[in-house]
Amino acid sequence: MKFDMNKMLQEAQRMQDELAKAQEEAATEIVEASAGGGMVTVKANGAGEVVEIRIDPRAIDPDDPELLADMILAAVNEALRSAQGLMQSKMSGIVPGDLGGLGGLLPG
Repeated sequence: MKFDMNKMLQEAQRMQDELAKAQEEAATEIVEASAGGGMVTVKANGAGEVVEIRIDPRAIDPDDPELLADMILAAVNEALRSAQGLMQSKMSGIVPGDLGGLGGLLPG
């Protein structure tokens, strides 16, 4: 099998274009997570940015600020995990699982 540099470069450019498009699409999608039975809700986009945090006033207990902090932390972490999963799902299928052969472009 002959190595075709032009074909490899064209395929790399196509993959780069598709990745950029997928990243743009994911950045506009929103995921949501909550903690404390919905007392704290966090929204994040596919780019991994937190875009909104909502706190039910009943969650604010001046005698237990640590509980509120824990709920916020849990909701933010879950929202970011969901955002990462969204990005991974957008990327799947674009980048071959085995890049060692550049998706079959290199003889092997």
